[in-house]
Amino acid sequence: MSDLTDRLKTLIVDALQLDDVEPQELDNDEPLMDNGLGLDSIDALELVVRVEKEFGIKIKNSEEAREALASINSLAAFIQSRQS
Repeated sequence: MSDLTDRLKTLIVDALQLDDVEPQELDNDEPLMDNGLGLDSIDALELVVRVEKEFGIKIKNSEEAREALASINSLAAFIQSRQS
């Protein structure tokens, strides 16, 4: 899963234009929303669009998105479950 989590870290930094963050600085278990990376709802929507496009999956609704975006590890697990 490390290839996928590394890919997600790069995607997050690129998609959200986090110019002051290096992908390797992101912790796989750190929350992406609220107290962790601090993504807001607009960031989350942008990230959902990029993830859907990049991995050819569909995130059905905001509740599913919130669960998937809990952390990099949860997002990787969500993507893997949708691709299998």
